[in-house]
Amino acid sequence: MDVLCDFVLPCACAFVGCLGFSVLFNIRGGGIWICAFGGMLGWLCYLLAVPLGSDIAQSFAAAVAVSLYAEIMARIRRCPVTAYLLVALFPLVPGGGIYYSMEHAMNGETAQFLHTLLHTLGLAGALAVGVLTVASLVRLWMSVRKKLPRRR
Repeated sequence: MDVLCDFVLPCACAFVGCLGFSVLFNIRGGGIWICAFGGMLGWLCYLLAVPLGSDIAQSFAAAVAVSLYAEIMARIRRCPVTAYLLVALFPLVPGGGIYYSMEHAMNGETAQFLHTLLHTLGLAGALAVGVLTVASLVRLWMSVRKKLPRRR
């Protein structure tokens, strides 16, 4: 029962949510399922990264996993990485933190506002750095691979 509540159900919800965003972004055919699986994979990596001790580190690990998945799927299907990446990152976006930051700001709770805002920016920054790291490494790999002599 614990595995079901801790892993399966949240990952299934991430999958269904990403299916909805795939339809919203007009992704067609098998790409819908690939994008939804990427969101589920990202959320699973987020949940498995709990031993890292921080939700910022969890977000970074999940962003790296989603970015690798998006790069691989884009190469296999010969489609832009952006569609796979954008949809798969949606479950990881700190929407609740943004909402609560604004709620504290509207209520005049400055200390709470700053604390929540900085934490939310940390989560968003971890996602951005994870995506940037993978994209940079893939670009570096591709440029090195092009310069290597081909074997015949």
